[in-house]
Amino acid sequence: MSAVASSGAAPRAIAANVLDAVLYRGRSLKAELAVALPPLLDPRDRALVEAICFAVLRQPQRFQAALDSFLARPLPKRDAKVRALLLAGFAQLDPLGLPAHAAVAATVEAARMLGHEHQAGLVNALLRRAQREGLPAGDPHAHWPQWLRAQLQADWGDEAEAVLAASAIAPPMWLRVNARRGSRDDYRIRLQEAGIEAVVDPALANALRLDTPQPVAALPDFEAGAVSVQDASAQLVADALALKGGARVLDACAAPGGKAAHLLERDPELQLVAVEIDAARLRRMRTGFARLGLAGRGRLLAADATALPTWWDGVPFDAVLLDAPCSATGIVRRQPDVLLHRRESDLAALTALQARLLDALWATLAPGGTLLYATCSILKAENDAQVAAFLARTADAAIEPLDARFGRAVSVGGQPAGHQRLPGEGGGDGFFYARLRKA
Repeated sequence: MSAVASSGAAPRAIAANVLDAVLYRGRSLKAELAVALPPLLDPRDRALVEAICFAVLRQPQRFQAALDSFLARPLPKRDAKVRALLLAGFAQLDPLGLPAHAAVAATVEAARMLGHEHQAGLVNALLRRAQREGLPAGDPHAHWPQWLRAQLQADWGDEAEAVLAASAIAPPMWLRVNARRGSRDDYRIRLQEAGIEAVVDPALANALRLDTPQPVAALPDFEAGAVSVQDASAQLVADALALKGGARVLDACAAPGGKAAHLLERDPELQLVAVEIDAARLRRMRTGFARLGLAGRGRLLAADATALPTWWDGVPFDAVLLDAPCSATGIVRRQPDVLLHRRESDLAALTALQARLLDALWATLAPGGTLLYATCSILKAENDAQVAAFLARTADAAIEPLDARFGRAVSVGGQPAGHQRLPGEGGGDGFFYARLRKA
């Protein structure tokens, strides 16, 4: 795809295309942005596309309700891109607060760019009305499915509203400094020299927090592998595993590969086997390893982790990382389209898969070894209840304590069952950790 020159209309048209795909065609925001952003030459345009898309997807029902109230009759389905563009226009006015004249003019021009010249007047009129009258506040959490809100209430009681509020706030940008390429303190100085302020968290050995997110192109030596983008909660996985030097480690469900890369950056003698069922995601993982100077490190296998005969050589592992497929309810602030795609029926399928993975992978663990079960979920059925059920049916499994860095200790029936971080705690995503020891 050829590069797109900077134009006020161009990023708005691209944002409308992305929103149309995500809102009305069930596509993934992350996947759509991965295709849409690279052709934009100016990093400011890429940042604008992301800002518009996230602003709309954090409050889609608010913007759609406003549009419906402004229209005498709904737009036909064939005009879904115009609808998406209007939502993008509303988001520019509130909450992004962009200069109204420029935002409206560029959005009207984007309608023409998208082939909707005949509706440019409608776009202009509706955005001018929104500018004059403002948008209704509405329920900021109305886009959460009712079943999921009820589940949060059942799981977290009085804290459920705080979870919803934290999930609606744009997160900071967390960096993981590649220990093979330099120290965290040295990289912080390099950021300061580039005009980027970073905050050190003493609980995270390799992390820097940017309260003002930056395009990766602005990060010194990003392409040379000096640093990666990875949330604080995900970086804590390496600490929870607490590996000895040169350990033989399995990373099941390994893509996109950030946690495996973190382990390899910390220990050049680590013996890694990484399994991922999706071959395309595994290829992207190899590309990420190459950027970080980790090409050729470990064995990366495209396989179903539960089908042991297809990939396991029978040699036990000292440690197993199971970052299990889950509802992703702890990362809504980073992936707001999770709420569009998640169905109540998904939960039963996910918990069944998690249980199969736990049972299968336990067989690959050496006596005395450690399995770390982790999810980016905040639902108890996937976390402490899953761990409690595993402990009940697995005679040689015991849970080990973790410290306060990993969030609150949770229990089932008075028995320890892991640690939970809720969204925003410590500046990180919602995440669950349970370290299990094999007798």
